[in-house]
Amino acid sequence: MSIHDTSESRMLFAPRPSAKRRIQLRLSERRLLMMVGDALAIIAAILIALFIWAVVGERNYDLPFLLEQVLWFVILPSLWFLLATANDYYDLSHAADRIASLTRLMLITLQLIVVYVVVFFFAEPNTLPRLFILYYGIVSFFLLALWRILNPALIGWASEPRRALVIGTDWAAQAIIDILLEDALDAYQVLGVIRMSEKDETQTVKSIAVLGNGSDILPIVLREGISELIVTSTRELPGDVFQGVMDAYEHGVAITPMPILYERMTDRVPVEHVGDNWAVVLPIGGTSVFNPYPLLKRLMDIVMALIGLLFFAPLFPLIALVIKLDSKGAIIFSQNRVGLNGREFTVYKLRSMVKDAEAKTGPKFAEKNDARVTRVGNFLRKTRLDEVPQLFNVLKGDMSMIGPRPERAFHVNRLQEKIPFYRTRHTIRPGLTGWAQVRYKYGATDEDALVKLQYDLYYIRHQSIMLDMGILIRTVGKVLSMAGQ
Repeated sequence: MSIHDTSESRMLFAPRPSAKRRIQLRLSERRLLMMVGDALAIIAAILIALFIWAVVGERNYDLPFLLEQVLWFVILPSLWFLLATANDYYDLSHAADRIASLTRLMLITLQLIVVYVVVFFFAEPNTLPRLFILYYGIVSFFLLALWRILNPALIGWASEPRRALVIGTDWAAQAIIDILLEDALDAYQVLGVIRMSEKDETQTVKSIAVLGNGSDILPIVLREGISELIVTSTRELPGDVFQGVMDAYEHGVAITPMPILYERMTDRVPVEHVGDNWAVVLPIGGTSVFNPYPLLKRLMDIVMALIGLLFFAPLFPLIALVIKLDSKGAIIFSQNRVGLNGREFTVYKLRSMVKDAEAKTGPKFAEKNDARVTRVGNFLRKTRLDEVPQLFNVLKGDMSMIGPRPERAFHVNRLQEKIPFYRTRHTIRPGLTGWAQVRYKYGATDEDALVKLQYDLYYIRHQSIMLDMGILIRTVGKVLSMAGQ
């Protein structure tokens, strides 16, 4: 099929206007532009809210007054960006949809007000202003909404989508083109595909035309104003393709491996598209003895586990009673799981299934609307209360609050044979919650296990306190919405 056979392709390859080309911003630059605008809107909202507060309270709105309130300029932006990150506010696919963007903005604003109200409730009387957060919430919502509505127009005036060539026609090329067409139409414009071999007779990839081979790369780059080459192969390139890529690079064109761009777009590592090139998947920098993150994470694990058990203790007798009355069997369910470095440990949960649930079927993944789940167990799973006893595992050091979910050896051995790099999940402690748990649905198939591994590897590569805090906030949201399985 020719590239001229589809309206989409005709749009992609329409003759370029003679006007001077605009800047083609990178993904990180687009996000930075959005964040800078948000930061300025937040600071303006704080100033306006403080002004309203001063007028209502009959106080002077002057420099001494602002200096007294300087902490708000640290606390509110920090809390905002934490909640915005946790709610995917800077996901470009969401940012391009104004309705979705405004909906998330409303949700973030409400979450921020709720956090303030909770802190206000526990704070000493008269230490926090009562209506200031309401003033700030209303003003910030309108300022941020105005910026987000104007932002696409500003970007369209100042820049244009990055014009890209995909180097390769394999399934990795299909995967990245799918992602770019679905989630990055405002950020990327795929102009065509370059074949790796002259023997390759592919004419189109996902309706995008194959324009030639390695020797055609530089002429296409110069003619079409290409700013980025997306290389699908993570191993050796044929000689003519390598030469074409290097020629483009010398002309200032960015060279991006497909797995890196896929990761930036989806927050997942495409393990099935990198073959045996482990360096693209795993963090290879090692762990420094001067890195405070492992110590801070372990300290956070211990503190949060103790707090969780303290709050859970008064509820345990009642929960134990209803579990016992609802069905036969033990209250606490234990099972061997695979943890750090492949070592097995015993995990503890509140029993949510009937007694001997796998006596007839053998080991299997739990499913949505699983008939083995009891009535009380259904509630426990939706609220994730069934996993509270795992806080003991966290205290023991078998688990962390955040990490890949531990699986049974039966599933691990089977999936290691089927899914590349599956064993890398065991390079860190398994978690009570994790990036895969808050970003993906409940996994009940091997295909789900692959997607969850992609998320787990992303977490392993990008571990940080900020990412951990975002996961915890998302987890609280799932618990409150009873979205567990």
